[in-house]
Amino acid sequence: MTKKINIFSNLKSDFASGLVVFLVALPLCLGIAMASGAPLFSGIISGVIGGIVVGYLSQSQLSVSGPAAGLTAIVLTAITDFGAFNIFLTAVFFAGIIQLLLGLIKAGSISNYFPTNVIEGMLAGIGIIIILKQLPHAFGYDSDFEGDESFMQEDGSNTFSALAALLDHVQLGSILITAISLIILIAWDKIPALKKLKVVPGALVAVILGVILNEIFIATGSIFEIQKQHLVALPVPTSVEEFKAILVFPDFTAITNPKVWVTALTIAIVASIETLLCIEAADRMDAMKRYTDTNVELRAQGIGNMVSSLLGGLPMTSVVVRTSANNNAGAKSKMSTIIHGFLLLLSVILIPTILNKIPLATLAAVLLMVGYKLAKPATFKHFWEKGKYQFVPFIATLVGVVFTDLLKGVALGIVISIIFVLKGNLKRAYSFRKEAYADGDIIHIDLAQEVSFLNKAAIKSTLKAIPENSKVIINAQDTVYIAHDILDLIREFKTTRAIDENIKVKLKGFKKAYQLQNTDESLNKVTIEHVYDVAKRKMVTKEIFPDEISNPSQNKN
Repeated sequence: MTKKINIFSNLKSDFASGLVVFLVALPLCLGIAMASGAPLFSGIISGVIGGIVVGYLSQSQLSVSGPAAGLTAIVLTAITDFGAFNIFLTAVFFAGIIQLLLGLIKAGSISNYFPTNVIEGMLAGIGIIIILKQLPHAFGYDSDFEGDESFMQEDGSNTFSALAALLDHVQLGSILITAISLIILIAWDKIPALKKLKVVPGALVAVILGVILNEIFIATGSIFEIQKQHLVALPVPTSVEEFKAILVFPDFTAITNPKVWVTALTIAIVASIETLLCIEAADRMDAMKRYTDTNVELRAQGIGNMVSSLLGGLPMTSVVVRTSANNNAGAKSKMSTIIHGFLLLLSVILIPTILNKIPLATLAAVLLMVGYKLAKPATFKHFWEKGKYQFVPFIATLVGVVFTDLLKGVALGIVISIIFVLKGNLKRAYSFRKEAYADGDIIHIDLAQEVSFLNKAAIKSTLKAIPENSKVIINAQDTVYIAHDILDLIREFKTTRAIDENIKVKLKGFKKAYQLQNTDESLNKVTIEHVYDVAKRKMVTKEIFPDEISNPSQNKN
């Protein structure tokens, strides 16, 4: 159950963290809108609605919603196919309705089946993506849009080739401002006196100093001057009419277009899965260990997407990058998310010109710190020490997220986790013991609580390997379920092969429902004398057939 918290009780820390998230979200909203082939303000609208509407309706205390990089390909393709942004908005509206329905039928519970190592692998993978993608911005090479998470680019290049190319596009002012910003951010985390200044986040100080330094460079004609193309680029309406023109509304006459419904379903499914993954990650980050009702979250996202589409905004999800920045900045409640939404709204109306003076290098420094905290070495060490069954899915998810995308990477990690679970279940379905015996082997097969059809091959192989003239005890005392396939195997083994090869089979603990009769203890008298003689020679103990050797003198005749 989610712990209740007064969202106004931590207003100081939440305002500071909301300010940091606002600074991070602003260029991401613009960059994702640009990459999606949508109007730039559609990204801002989505960020505002994600902050205010979804932030208010959601039960997550840390999650931040807005336009997501994972939807850019879907959005770009849809807008191109429709040929009109307002028809695309209709698809977003219906995607919101589908998400709302998913929440009502409690589809959010699927998130309970995401393994922890996969979630942590996803977070570490996103951390590495952030670092790789922000390094060029830190050096003044802004070839990719802010918020890009794709390894492969449309022009055939990739993340690594962009890193190699940045050496030919170094901008001294960007490097200087990145370095100064990183020093400020690290100092704010490490120096006790500065850590106490929670109301003034280090990211804000870095941004303000970055703006002041660059204005000085411009005024003095310094070689460190950062050009306009390396600054935040927010559209600036010059009149009320221009501002009104920003708002685009859905064209509901396109409701009969099948492509609208296909796009809506695609957006709803992808956005819902990404949201559920991010919510699981947010709950993992939460120092107070509060848990989010994922069904409520799906309903909140659905309403958010409906409202966003009605105002001309992009579809949204809960976003890991912004959520991580929110957590790192010290957010205590969802008030931080709501504040970030209001700041986005007010800033684009009141101070767009000032915002356009922010160097992307400063924001790159903020995101580099976020990336490091997501992919810090301690996380790798933690899962390495847990063994291969935890480490392999973790590292596979990480690699998949970095080199493909979030959903494919997580799917890879889950598949590997399932394979490991099945492998573990195959081993744990029964225990197999051999004990030295004077006239062959006494073989103990102790079945586990659940033995499914997946264990058929292993048990079949074990029964096949039992030698002639052996004695076998198959113990089902602890089982609550045995698949029919397994029962048939045991029945066939006892009634056919065991008779042909003189294998004495003892069944113990089989329930009536299994339709396998347990061995009558009186049928074991044939071996009493032999077991008694062996016991006298101290070659076996009373643990072997104790019921049969408890009083051997009574059975001599």
